Amino acid sequence: MIETARYAYYPGCCSKASAKEYTATTRLVCKALGIELEESPDWICCGASSAHSIDRILGIALPAHELLYAGRMKLDLVASCALCFSRLKIAAAELKDDDVRKRVGEVLGQEIPGNPDYRVMHILQVLEKHLDRIHLEKPLKGLSVACYYGCLLGRPKEVAFDDAENPQVMDRVVAALGGEPVEWGFKAECCGGSHVFTRPDIVSKLSHRLLYQAKQAGADCLAVVCPVCHSNLDAMQKSIGKEYKEEVDLPAFYITQLVGLAAGLPPRKLMFEKLFVDPMRLLRAKGLA
Repeated sequence: MIETARYAYYPGCCSKASAKEYTATTRLVCKALGIELEESPDWICCGASSAHSIDRILGIALPAHELLYAGRMKLDLVASCALCFSRLKIAAAELKDDDVRKRVGEVLGQEIPGNPDYRVMHILQVLEKHLDRIHLEKPLKGLSVACYYGCLLGRPKEVAFDDAENPQVMDRVVAALGGEPVEWGFKAECCGGSHVFTRPDIVSKLSHRLLYQAKQAGADCLAVVCPVCHSNLDAMQKSIGKEYKEEVDLPAFYITQLVGLAAGLPPRKLMFEKLFVDPMRLLRAKGLA
């Protein structure tokens, strides 16, 4: 019998709205792998993506609230959103400074332990760590996947757990699932992020470049680990196709959806119907649905 692996879990604000399928499949996959996620009963927004640009100490205090919970539980803290992961990891690094720790403690109204060692992980790291627990009911054989990491997982250096220019951890996960990660040079380029609200023209240009390059590399689909990136590459794909007068039709999966698919979970539980680009035709053609 596999021993249960326990982690503190920070779902983030998107988990209750635009990225419900990411959170749901993260929980499903972790449960299937014998991984227990302990969610703080009073978690708050981590401040992404604006708090730190307005007030440095507030930008550290918000994620510090979650770090303290994980510290009390004596568990590594896991986030699935790349923005949340970045803010949590940066806050953990900033709290090593005595003055910052004191000022953040004043904001939170509690003393923060000296020399803290808050360990923050992204769900990708957890999946890779427990790859030996994955029983492949439906290997992703023949599915060519462009792994898209976005610009935050490897930058800045305080949060990096992989090569910033050519990350590989998601590629290894996809390969372990039986899929075929494609080689392409845009896996860590920016999609435009939250500029979709202020400069949609920039997001359209950057996201089109990513989608075009992924198709040129021979990808059948994208694997994504950030709700904002996913929204730009999935929800905006139709409008991008119209703007550039070309049909893209490149399903964008959350990596947890692909893990769940390979583990034999049914498409309805993986919430494929929530995707704007319907993946079912592709999955049927590959014998995966």
